[in-house]
Amino acid sequence: MSAHNEETPILIEDESTGDGAVELQAGADAAGKRLDQWLAARLGPDMSRSRVKALIKQGAVSIAGRPVEEAKRKMAAGERVSVVMPEPEPAEPQGEDIALDVLYEDDELIVINKPAGLVVHPGAGNWTGTLVNALIHHCGDSLSGIGGVRRPGIVHRLDKETSGVMVVAKTDRAHKALSEAFADHGRTGDLERAYLALVWGIPQRPTGTVDAALGRAADRVRRAVVPQGRDDARHAVTHFSVVERFGEAQQAFATASLVECRLETGRTHQIRVHMAYIGHPVIGDPDYGQAFRTKANRLPEPLKAMVNAFPRQALHAWLLEFRHPATHLTMRFEAPIPEDMEELVGGFRKF
Repeated sequence: MSAHNEETPILIEDESTGDGAVELQAGADAAGKRLDQWLAARLGPDMSRSRVKALIKQGAVSIAGRPVEEAKRKMAAGERVSVVMPEPEPAEPQGEDIALDVLYEDDELIVINKPAGLVVHPGAGNWTGTLVNALIHHCGDSLSGIGGVRRPGIVHRLDKETSGVMVVAKTDRAHKALSEAFADHGRTGDLERAYLALVWGIPQRPTGTVDAALGRAADRVRRAVVPQGRDDARHAVTHFSVVERFGEAQQAFATASLVECRLETGRTHQIRVHMAYIGHPVIGDPDYGQAFRTKANRLPEPLKAMVNAFPRQALHAWLLEFRHPATHLTMRFEAPIPEDMEELVGGFRKF
């Protein structure tokens, strides 16, 4: 079973233009969506909606050979959209005065509670306004340089629209130790990570494990469960347990669950792909939960409106525990569910 379906837009390198253009074809699920929203989802996690709007304003987006003027233009199924991608910008990020929710800081490391909507490091479409820009401003020259100029101090990451606890190294010693811990995923050391996800449906068992290799989906942007022997297959294991069930006594309505997920491996989009693979995609997930969006129509108001308006995947990294690279003491940090996700969970509790 794969999160990809034949109606999903396919990203195609435009070899005829020679100018870095890409062409995307809209599937049936694109009908009625805003162009900027659809493009941001299709061009990958590092391309923000604001960056897409800027490209449209610059005349870099065309449909049927004609430049598009309005970002809010509604899409139609089957349309082919051409995007001229900008030239790479300078790789060395600059510090920016972006507020950080600091949970802990010392000379070796800093632990922050990342909000949803914040990209971790600069990349295509997001050269500014990232967590790295904020860290450079906050920490100055003290960040570890092992990760390179674009990822100073970064030893792990969260998706742009996933909130929660992150640790960043400020020294090379901390960077090496933490990177090894994350690479090992706590199998032989002290590392624990736990996420909370609000998902569609109720798993048949209260606990379970998804052991399914991940690779690139057909659109080359997202991830999908793939055969273990495929060249790009990467071993991936997610353990989950059901924390709360919603709607199981209301047979007329769609059910949902609050699930805790713990990672044995750390692949891109792992929790989102694995939960979709077992039939319980994260609510609000624009990449792996589209096929379940109609479930919201079975919900009573105002919960139906809340689900339809929720702008991101309901996924939060609530716990991070690791051994301090200098003191060797076990450090444990928790971040409460952010307000938007808490309101959504509260809406499910009421029906």
